Order: sequence, then structure tokens, then C-alpha cells
Amino acid sequence: MKIISLYSIKGGVGKTSACVNLAYLSASEGHATLICDLDPQGAASYYFRIKPSKKQTGKKIIRRKKILDRYIKGTDFQHLDLLPAHISYRNLDIILDRTQKSKTRLRKLLLTFRDEYDYIFLDCPPNITLVSENIFQASHHILVPIIPTSLSILAYINLGKFFRKHRYDSDKLLPFFSMVEKRKKMHTDIMSEYSLKFTPSIKSMIPYSADIEKMGLQRKPVLVFQKKSPASRAYQNLWKELKDYLI
Repeated sequence: MKIISLYSIKGGVGKTSACVNLAYLSASEGHATLICDLDPQGAASYYFRIKPSKKQTGKKIIRRKKILDRYIKGTDFQHLDLLPAHISYRNLDIILDRTQKSKTRLRKLLLTFRDEYDYIFLDCPPNITLVSENIFQASHHILVPIIPTSLSILAYINLGKFFRKHRYDSDKLLPFFSMVEKRKKMHTDIMSEYSLKFTPSIKSMIPYSADIEKMGLQRKPVLVFQKKSPASRAYQNLWKELKDYLI
């Protein structure tokens, strides 16, 4: 089992759409796949038309695996399950802080699914918090979408500094460019400058696309309703490249 996180310090960088489409591609190949929507905003859950149970809370899912099992739901797609987000996840930092071995709790919970899933995708909230540090510990790979702008580049550089300072494994970080508009000179210039500086990195890039924005209307992966679009091909290329790291 491999745990893959879609994470960024910044919000609005295409993190959730990448998570949803990569998980869909994994499931479409027959891999037992789980998405854990850890962002209290619940965008991934919204895309799959799944609401959390009224009894679901952040405190309950952190306690133990048997309770976590109760709240995992099947999606409309074969081999793809989802643990929906809940507004109480905004308090996960507080809950984890009161838990023994608070930085490894999420890893311990997810590893109990090693016989049930081939891949677990984590859609992560932004910022660096105790939840984030749990994600860093639990993940085999951390995909970091970067918009080709100065502030997005700065956020990734700061993330790398945090990893080094706290002795996390920087090789887990796999940056890729997201929401790319090639007609913008700034985007092409930044990609040209930083593509070779970020190592390891994913070379496939995700374009800024109206089709991706329509996921909010269609409430399904773009690969389902626009399979041959440039956006869909970009996610397919991203998944193909990611699999080389998952071997």
C-alpha cells in the first residue's frame, strides 16, 4: 500500500482536482483506492456527491481504525472509496495535540488499511500544522502543485526549509506545475528557471482549464465527462509519471 498526499502551504493551487483525478485513474486500473478528504472545506467530498455521517467527527476518526471504518463510503466508481471531510476537522490539530505520539497518529491509522487498499490519496488542508506533520510522516510521496508565480515558488521553497529544519525526508516531496497558462510569459519563464532546480520533481504539468473548473458543476472527475480533453491527458501523464515513483 502506498500513501500519496496532495499538499500545499497555499490554497487554490489545484490540489483537490489533482487528488480526485489521480485517485480515479488509480481505481480505473483496478487498484483498490481510498481518498481521505482531510480538508474541512470538503471539496473532494463535494465532487463525489458524498456527505459525512451526522455522527462523524474528527475526534472519532482519530481514535481507532474500527471507528474510522464506519465512515468510509463507496463512490459511484468501482474500486474507489472515500472518507468524507467533516467541519469538525478544523479542530484536528487540537485533537492530535491531546493524543499520544501525536505526529504519527495518522500514519498508524492508515497503515491498518494495508490489506484493504493499494493506494490511499490524502487531500490535505493548506498551511503547516500538526495535521500537516502527521501527513508528512504518513506519506510515501507528497505531490505539491505549484502555480508558476513568485509567491507559489516561495511557498514551496519555505516548505523545503521546514522539511530540512525538522529532519523530514525531502525526497518525499514531488512538486509539479499546476494551473499553467503558457500564453503568460511569466509562467513560461518561471517554469524554465525552476524545472531543473526542483529535484526530484514531476515533469508533467496541469493546465489552467475551464474543463477542470466544470468539475464543480459536473461533480465528478474531469476524466469522466471530458475524457479526451487536454486537462484529462495532463492528469493521465501525471499519473503515468507518478507510478514510476510508486514501484
